[in-house]
Amino acid sequence: MDWDEYDESSVRVRPNPKGNRPRSKVRPKHEDAVAGLVTAVDRGRYRVAVADPDRVVVATAARELGRGAVVTGDRVALVGDVSGAQGTLARIVRVEERETLLRRSADDTDAVERVIVANADRMLIVVAAADPEPRPRLVDRYLVAAYDAGIEPILVVTKTDLADPAPFLENFAGLELRVVRSRPDDPPLDELRALVDGHLVVAVGHSGVGKSTLVNALVPAAERATGAVNAVTGRGRHTSSSTVAYRVGDGWIVDTPGVRSFGLGHVEPERMLGAFADLAAIAEECPRGCTHLPDAPDCAIEDAVGQGRLGPRGRARLDSFQRLLRSLTPEAPHR
Repeated sequence: MDWDEYDESSVRVRPNPKGNRPRSKVRPKHEDAVAGLVTAVDRGRYRVAVADPDRVVVATAARELGRGAVVTGDRVALVGDVSGAQGTLARIVRVEERETLLRRSADDTDAVERVIVANADRMLIVVAAADPEPRPRLVDRYLVAAYDAGIEPILVVTKTDLADPAPFLENFAGLELRVVRSRPDDPPLDELRALVDGHLVVAVGHSGVGKSTLVNALVPAAERATGAVNAVTGRGRHTSSSTVAYRVGDGWIVDTPGVRSFGLGHVEPERMLGAFADLAAIAEECPRGCTHLPDAPDCAIEDAVGQGRLGPRGRARLDSFQRLLRSLTPEAPHR
């Protein structure tokens, strides 16, 4: 037997005809990269504001970052042509550590997350006093998502000329929630500018409630599409189709597409209580492992509501909380 036949040292290696060196897994650190903030994402292209707020750079993401790794609100590092001149293209080589991440799922049973915005520290929950009718359960969901992400929620009630928002606001009387009232003919622009200045603020809400109208009032150059409410269904028509950030003073406001549902499949049920400060204070008296659901034995929240300690809206607040818990735990009993 010729053992040389099996000797790997005698195997001829085909030379690389192009003479290219093998790719290295070591990536450059890009110490000279330019910092920027992603203001919009559109089919693999990113609009990035750099140090000069009037200079916007169009960029692509480096392959090693992976698909979908960059979202509106991300603070990133750029290399290449960052002049912002027409026809130029920079490259995003690094996404800095995120402080917050606002997410939602398609529904409560879907664990797949849809990222809305990164690094927001305030959320404007925009709701109309009428046309379309306000939906307290949807607001509850926004509150849960905000508290879960570590974002301060602020409630903005529009179209207050059509209806008194006081009955709707009673649903949140137990929360330390800042409320801004707005009329189409007299939007509180000074108050809103003060809320946005120095912050990255994301505006969310049901279709047709007036998010884009407020954004256009704050940033006339934005020219965000707006639409009327269907007179038959009472629902708003989707107008904004992308998530875009606009500079307001030393801050940013992020307009998002209107939604009719906001899934919380990514939120752990035990973290939901953070959205209900009035209930959370009572929950400290609950026995260990209490689920706070209707069948939970010795639940201090149920006892407090039954005794009237949480006021006339206590039952509505607890019902809202338990409704959300049941949506994440389908096996939980319904009242």
